[in-house]
Amino acid sequence: MPRAFLEHRLRAAWQRRGPVAVLLWPLSRLYGALAARQRGRDDTVAVRLPVPVVVVGNVVAGGAGKTPTTLAMAQHLRSRGWRPGIVSRGHGRVGDDCREVLPDSDPREVGDEPLLLRQRADVPVFVAPRRADAGRALLAAHPDTDILLCDDGLQHRALARDVEVCVFDARGVGNGWLLPAGPLREPWPRPVDLVLWTEADAAATPLPPGQATFTAHRRLADHALRADGTHVPLADLRGQPLAALAGIARPEAFFAMLRAAGLTLADTLALPDHYNFDSFNHLSGQRNGLICTEKDALKLWRHAPDALAVPLQLDVPAAFFDALDQRLAARGYHPRQP
Repeated sequence: MPRAFLEHRLRAAWQRRGPVAVLLWPLSRLYGALAARQRGRDDTVAVRLPVPVVVVGNVVAGGAGKTPTTLAMAQHLRSRGWRPGIVSRGHGRVGDDCREVLPDSDPREVGDEPLLLRQRADVPVFVAPRRADAGRALLAAHPDTDILLCDDGLQHRALARDVEVCVFDARGVGNGWLLPAGPLREPWPRPVDLVLWTEADAAATPLPPGQATFTAHRRLADHALRADGTHVPLADLRGQPLAALAGIARPEAFFAMLRAAGLTLADTLALPDHYNFDSFNHLSGQRNGLICTEKDALKLWRHAPDALAVPLQLDVPAAFFDALDQRLAARGYHPRQP
């Protein structure tokens, strides 16, 4: 896949200040100026919704574990008595309308990550280019919702927020330069409420003074899922040659986790992030069993119903949730009493 190859090469270049990054550095200055101008505009028209808003995002391009973090936070808030809802842009979907994500929605119309959140979190989810529009629609349709999580909205400042959570993986901030010379969407460090590492934290990553920082553990589930929802223990797949594919930000990380689980990968295929599989032509003649991420399976199962999906689980420390509860309480927000 040419696009996947280019994405991989560019992400590799972002990890150091080498020739490619230096060549792109003048463009990063232009990007920074335009992004700062847009942030200023958004700050002047930011919409305040009638419930607290917690934004989960990152400052680097590509996935870092935002969606698993949002899922874990939704589950925690429910356990505390909150009635959360989730809003998202729905990256990679067709269309730009505002709509509710249902358990059987087409991922092409709502986005793969919002659909995964709806199925796994079992809370209302709405998508729209403007998260405030999604939030208003969600609150109108589900008026008992008393807190909103905004998945991947750290740079979407047109929605006012009460708590900001910035997620990092092992890449940290790479070479520390803005796009396209580096991975940064905005200058870092900057103040946020909480920083969560979804992999071992990178000691070289600069942080604001006194920043509250926590480290989660990202791992595969001990089973794979069939299209009908039944489980297949990963232990039962050991010794079988498998073809693994992944359309995520870091496919090689998923492949490494599969190998660490004792699976034999006869073939691997790295696809572009949010790949839609509509033009996928690698199934003919495939004799090995297919295994993929849960996000990819939502789209792949239309073409390969026998493919197996391995869920990703994020073990978040209790101290992170305690800090989240404290931030909300400090702003005067508490779950409703039953």
